[in-house]
Amino acid sequence: MPENPDAQRKPLLRKGTLRFVVLWSLVGLALLWFLAALTLVAVRWINPPTAAVHIERHWQAWISNKPYQERYEFVPLSQISPDFQHAVIAAEDARFYQHHGFDWHAIQIAAEDDMQGGRLRGGSTITQQLVKNLFFGTGRSILRKGAELTLVPVAELVLGKRRILELYLNVVEWGPGVYGAESASRYYYRISARSIDRDEAARLAAILPSPLKRRPDRMNHYSELIEERMRQMGW
Repeated sequence: MPENPDAQRKPLLRKGTLRFVVLWSLVGLALLWFLAALTLVAVRWINPPTAAVHIERHWQAWISNKPYQERYEFVPLSQISPDFQHAVIAAEDARFYQHHGFDWHAIQIAAEDDMQGGRLRGGSTITQQLVKNLFFGTGRSILRKGAELTLVPVAELVLGKRRILELYLNVVEWGPGVYGAESASRYYYRISARSIDRDEAARLAAILPSPLKRRPDRMNHYSELIEERMRQMGW
């Protein structure tokens, strides 16, 4: 019997369509990555008006029909007390000034703790968290993690440590609708970020791992640990 040309053509069409979809998906991802890299270059000089985590929380509140008030005020690093800066570094990324975006020692410890069945310790640096807050929000996926890992070196290269810290302290989530050091200081203590003292700074830093559940006035134990680490680091 003669072969049916239509039957032969269908697998070829499917293969061609699949190649087309994969190719343009890769092109789209590459363009998105390039846009994110350009954004990192721009925020070296321009303060971001919002971030992915801000948009995500606003969207979640809208979906669940809950009231939402955003508090976000960007201030220069010079207007955030040194104690506040030091407390956040001590709590979130003690080797911030030693690494180049990835703290391999912290990652190794986190992996070992996980393998031993212990509580997983975070190995993310401030740079990694900044990239996640700016572009990816709180979602987790292999694709997001891969994009984050490739953008971290770009952030380190174009921004520098001082600007990375300034951006992170201003966009990070500190409570329901509360973003940045200035908003957190005024929301919890009714004072500016430049007036935050050592104890208040440690308490605010202690809620960063879980800002929607923790409150500074309940952070006695964690804040003491952070203050002790600050002393060990010479602050």
